[in-house]
Amino acid sequence: MDLSRCLAEELIALTFDDLSTEDVGQVKRLMLDYFGVAYGGIALPWAVALRNWADRFAGTGRAGLLGSSKRVAPHIAALVNGATAHGYELDDTHDASTSHPGAVVISAAMAVAAEQAATGREVIAAIVAGYEAMARIGIAANAPEGMEFGYHPTAILGGFGAAAAAAKLMRLDTDGLLTAWGHMLSLTGGSMQFSDEPNGTMVKRCHAGYGAQNGVLAAELAAHGISAPQRAIDGKYGYIALYGKHPRPERLRGTGAPREIHRISLKPYSCCRLFHSLIDGLGEVTGGYKTDLQEIRRIHVRGPRVVPEQHMLRRPTSVMAAQYSLPFVVGATLAFGPRRYDAYREENLAAPAILELADKVEASADPEIEAHFPEHFGTGVDITLRDGTIRSATVLDSIGTPARPMSVEDIRAKARGLIAQADPGFHIGALEDALWSLGDAADPSAVTSLVMREPGLPEQQRGG
Repeated sequence: MDLSRCLAEELIALTFDDLSTEDVGQVKRLMLDYFGVAYGGIALPWAVALRNWADRFAGTGRAGLLGSSKRVAPHIAALVNGATAHGYELDDTHDASTSHPGAVVISAAMAVAAEQAATGREVIAAIVAGYEAMARIGIAANAPEGMEFGYHPTAILGGFGAAAAAAKLMRLDTDGLLTAWGHMLSLTGGSMQFSDEPNGTMVKRCHAGYGAQNGVLAAELAAHGISAPQRAIDGKYGYIALYGKHPRPERLRGTGAPREIHRISLKPYSCCRLFHSLIDGLGEVTGGYKTDLQEIRRIHVRGPRVVPEQHMLRRPTSVMAAQYSLPFVVGATLAFGPRRYDAYREENLAAPAILELADKVEASADPEIEAHFPEHFGTGVDITLRDGTIRSATVLDSIGTPARPMSVEDIRAKARGLIAQADPGFHIGALEDALWSLGDAADPSAVTSLVMREPGLPEQQRGG
């Protein structure tokens, strides 16, 4: 059976009318989280640098850049916006494929929608298709295992999700999407080397942008009749064969279960998703982060083997490395609190309060927790106090997972806090209203006009 074609046919056939009220509501929540994280990240160094790079492409298309009034070609916007959305380590996660779909798929969809003058309903359906493609292909290839061999799922997988969203908005047929995936097969790339070096880590921010850009580019090439393989996913030398160590190609087919948009975890904490259950566990063993830190003698973390193997850098020298360092995350959480987004900034990388705690951290693989990974990003933590007392907690599902979801108010508060750093006068209610009207709107311009412009407009020009 040609499973590549089966998946492509299903996604091309998907329309807004096929979606339930719950599906549409979930997409809008994902978009609120996306824009909160993305627009809130426009002042980060890598986002500024990418916008400066994109200046040379001003006027080449209709797609907007977050934090800018310039309009560029869709694949340029997809790169810049995807990297910006991935820049805070706060974008959404599909746990079973260990990937970040929102930064890739929504960035690509919004860029192509502007160029194609797509309707709000088309945008929502395209986003659902993009999440579905990225998630199912990642599960089929056993993407979490691929991380152990150095493949970063967001970059490797992302283009297939972005291509699905772009192809729908460009109104390609099944063969067109298959051709786009054929191009994506030759565009895949994304190494985990950033997790093993303390410097040069801005490239990780770009991984979501690479996926978004390549997916849009692949769809554009397909639309212009440039041929490519039609079994890019499950062919002899297709994606699964190349990147799947113990693949499950049957997972490409629909199971009748809830759509993958309902299997997404949102991130309340500004660090690698693997550590979110640990942060919740630290809250448990410290009575809500109230334990006297001087009384802690040892901190032992248990989790999937990827934690001790890839995340034990004790002296990170960049923001990205700090957010991927288990010892630093523990120290930052206990010293600064779990929701201090600035804890990982460069001025805090040498903070004695963080590093003293980081030096007390040890980690080991836990087979029982490993058995639940990646469907559950669980960890256990044991802290030993000076008097010999040991406090332990094991958390399989952290705050923000489908099992413990963030409410709309939680997402709104997160977005408000992030955006306030970039644009203090921004009214989050206007963004929420525009998103909630998206299914009825002729186009998504009410959304893009709020975030694809320079911050700091006079009050009367803001959304209210």
